[in-house]
Amino acid sequence: MNGVTISFDKSRTYINLMLNPSEFTSEVDIREIRQLLDTGETKRLYVSEKALKTACDTANHYFKTGDGTIVQERIGERKNAEIEFRVPEDGMKANLILTTPYGGKLPSLSTVKSLAVKNRVVRGLSTKTITAMLNSAKQSQPGTVLEETVAKGLPPRNGKNSKFIPLVPNALERVLKPQTNDGERVDMRNLGEVICVKVNTPVLRRTEPTKGRSGFDVRGNKLPAVSGEWVDFKMGSGTVVSDSDANLLMSSISGMPKYRDQIMNIDDTFICNGVNVGTGHVNYEGAVLVNGDVTEKMQIKAAGDVTINGFVESAHIEAGGDIIITEGAMGKVNDTQGEYQCKLVAAGSIHVQHGQGIDVQCSGNITVGRQLAYSRLRCGGGVIVGQIDKPMGNLFACDIISQSRVEAGTLGAVSGSTLKVDFSPGFNQLLERKDSLDELLRQIRENNLKHKEKITLIQSKKIPKELQRKAAEAIELFNNESALLEWLENKANEVKTAKETYQSDIKLIANKRLYPGVSAKLNNRNWRSEREYDRAQIHYDAHQWHYEPII
Repeated sequence: MNGVTISFDKSRTYINLMLNPSEFTSEVDIREIRQLLDTGETKRLYVSEKALKTACDTANHYFKTGDGTIVQERIGERKNAEIEFRVPEDGMKANLILTTPYGGKLPSLSTVKSLAVKNRVVRGLSTKTITAMLNSAKQSQPGTVLEETVAKGLPPRNGKNSKFIPLVPNALERVLKPQTNDGERVDMRNLGEVICVKVNTPVLRRTEPTKGRSGFDVRGNKLPAVSGEWVDFKMGSGTVVSDSDANLLMSSISGMPKYRDQIMNIDDTFICNGVNVGTGHVNYEGAVLVNGDVTEKMQIKAAGDVTINGFVESAHIEAGGDIIITEGAMGKVNDTQGEYQCKLVAAGSIHVQHGQGIDVQCSGNITVGRQLAYSRLRCGGGVIVGQIDKPMGNLFACDIISQSRVEAGTLGAVSGSTLKVDFSPGFNQLLERKDSLDELLRQIRENNLKHKEKITLIQSKKIPKELQRKAAEAIELFNNESALLEWLENKANEVKTAKETYQSDIKLIANKRLYPGVSAKLNNRNWRSEREYDRAQIHYDAHQWHYEPII
C-alpha cells in the first residue's frame, strides 16, 4: 500500500505505523491495514484498534485537506502472558486466571508457583492443573482468558458423637437373617435361636466420640475441627450401666432385648411351650416367647414383642412391639361376614413364614418367608414375600393396604385370583396434613405481614419512655410469631417432601412373574394386569401408573 509503512522498534517489542498522506492515491482503508497486520510476525501480536483507527482517521483527514504531514502512531505491542490469582473470602480455593500472550512468553511452571506464593496461595496447589492450563494456553489464540481452580483447601471434618452399638440383635433381625451353617449354603429352617438374655449380660456399648480432623485453607491457615460429644445413655427398662465400664449397658433382669430409637429395653419375658386350652389365654405386660404352637381360638396380648417358634391356627395375637411367627399362620374366613378367624395386630412389624386366611394389621412392615394367600393386610410400611435381599415368594388372592412397596417373586396366580393393593389411605393422611398446614401457614403469613408493617412503623417513630416497655413486648411477640412461621414453613416443606417420597416409594415388584388380576390403586388412579408378564415392576410417576419390565 502506498504511503503505509509498518515496522518494529529496535527491541522488536512495539509495532509502529507510519502513514504519509502525500503518497496516498485514495483514502487509506483500516481493513486493508488489518489484513497486513494479520500476516507475518505481527500476526500474533496485540493491536490497539483505537490507536489504529485514530491514525487512519488523522491521515485520511490530511489527505482530503491536501496536508502532507506524516502520521506516526504506536499501534501494537508484543505482550507476555498475564496471570492473576483470585481467592474468595473463605480462602477454600484459588482460581488462576491466565491471559494467553500476544507473541510474548508464557510463564514456566516454577514461575506460576512462585507467583502463587507471592499471592499467599501456599497450600493445596495442583501442579497437574497448572501444567494442563499452560499446555492449553500454547494451543489457544492470543488474548484468550483461561480460568481454572488450581488450589483447594481441605475443610475440617468434625468429630462424631459417641454411637451406640447393640450387642444383642432384636428377635425380628435374627429371624429375617437366617444363620449360615459351616458350609456356604444357607438353611432357611435354621432361623437362629431366639435367646432371652440373662441378668448382667452386656447389651449395649457406647463408643468414644471422635476428635475429627483439622483442615486448612489455601493461605495455609489451620482450620480446627469440632470434637464430637459424649451422648448420654437413654436408659430403657431392665438395663443398668456397668459398674466396671461406664460405656457398657448391662441387663438388670432376664428377658428379651429390644433396641429401638437408640434405647435398649429388656422386656420381662413370659416363656411357655405352647398356648392352648390347657394353658389358657396369655395377657402379659412384657414380651411373650412361645416355644410351640398356638391353637384355635386362643389369645395372646403382650406389651412387648410376641415370638412364636411354632404354628398359629385361628388365634388372636396382639403386640405392643413386633410379632414373629417362625412357622406358619392359618385361619378360617367367614365368607358371608368377611371375618377372619386368625388375627395378628402389632404396633411394630410382623413376620410370618407362610400364611393363609389371616387378618394382619401393623404400623411397620409385613414380611413373609414363603407364601401368603387369601388374607387381608393393613400396614404402615411395605410387604415383602421371600428373602429380604431378593424376595422370590408367592403372593396372591389378598386385599392389601400398604404405604410402601409390595414385592414378591410372583404376584397373583395362574387362576387369575384377585390381588388388590391400595396405596390411598397413607397418601390421603399426608394430603390432609399438608392441606391443614398450608391453611395455617396462609393465615399466619397474612397476620405476620400486617404485624411487620406495624412494627416497622413503631420502630420508625420516637417512642415515649412510658410506652417503651409495651413496644418491646410487641416486638418480642412479633419475633416469636416470625419464629413460629419459620418452623411451620419447615414442617410444610417436610410434608411436601414426604408426599413426593411416598409417590416414588409405592410400587409393585414381581421378581419372577406377574399374573392377570393384580391391581394397584392410588385414589382415582388405577392399574390392572390383564395378561401375564415376566419380571416387572409397576410404579407411580407423573400422576399415572407405569409398567416397566425388569431386565
